[in-house]
Amino acid sequence: MPSNRIVLLRGAADSIFTFFTNYDGRKGRELDANAQASLLFFWPQMERQIRVEGRAKRASRAESEAYFASRPRESQLGAWASMQSQPVRDRAELEDNMARVSARFASAVVPCPPHWGGYALAASAYEFWQGRPGRLHDRMHYARDERSGSGGGSWLRTRLSP
Repeated sequence: MPSNRIVLLRGAADSIFTFFTNYDGRKGRELDANAQASLLFFWPQMERQIRVEGRAKRASRAESEAYFASRPRESQLGAWASMQSQPVRDRAELEDNMARVSARFASAVVPCPPHWGGYALAASAYEFWQGRPGRLHDRMHYARDERSGSGGGSWLRTRLSP
């Protein structure tokens, strides 16, 4: 079953979109099993959206550790305390986990957990949507031109029916 989740985009450059997560959570497990993914950016007041499709791969360990070090300490501790996507008995269990982790790293720098890191999605297609009256929306699809060889800079543009 396809799934989706809001992620906090942390980088976008040269058609690479970067975000960070727990590799052992549902999102991480699904991306490791099937690297094809999509991102959606929506601006309801402007009646616009952009959909990005591509292949996600894990970011380098160095990149993950550098970003982790920039996070607030409480977020760092939370990455150790939460077994993302796993069942939890109650709120008290989460708070107990956080208390144990806080005590463990009380006077130390919190290291990046081995189960936590980034993904970089390399865009292979974009779809731009602009709402219009009468549902005659504009939809423009751009896909990498695979004929240009080795992921060159050529894109094929197609207008889609709303």
